[in-house]
Order: sequence, then C-alpha cells, then structure tokens
Amino acid sequence: MHGVIVEFQYTDDFDRTRIEGIAHEARRRFEGLPGLRQKVFTLDEHNRRATNVYLWETEEAARGFFSEELVERVAGLYGVRPAVTFVDVAELVDND
Repeated sequence: MHGVIVEFQYTDDFDRTRIEGIAHEARRRFEGLPGLRQKVFTLDEHNRRATNVYLWETEEAARGFFSEELVERVAGLYGVRPAVTFVDVAELVDND
C-alpha cells in the first residue's frame, strides 16, 4: 500500500470555513475512485495548515493520480501550492 501526503501551508490567509467547503465538495469525487482505499482531509488551524492523506492500493495508482496538472488545479482551489510526498505504508490499523 502507498500513501500520499499533500500539505498546504498558509500564511495569514488561512480560512477554515473555505477549506472545509473545499473538502465537503471534493468528497464525492473520491468516493469509489479505483485504487483509492482512503482519503482524509485535515485542518491544523494553529499552524495554518491543511493536510490531505491518501492511501492507495498501488504506487502506480498513487503516482498516476498526482499529475502536475492535478497539482496545479488543487493549488488553484486551495490558493496555495501544496507539497506532495509519496510514502510506503508499513502497516495500517483500520478499526472499521
């Protein structure tokens, strides 16, 4: 399994309501997306950061999804360019 961590670091323009709205609207685009196991939208208001975490079945699915075009589109939505990090998942605990 492979993970992708997408971090948006803000300065003074952090807007929790706007970011929650983006997450709410985007949710349905990810439901049932082939190869995607889980996606989490997070907010860290104190540090002015939004972080999205994706868990993918394969590295190919993860890297195939995150094209430069997608990163540019997401930067337009969030108002800041994200840092995108690809990681291997050593273990997953899922209590569902």
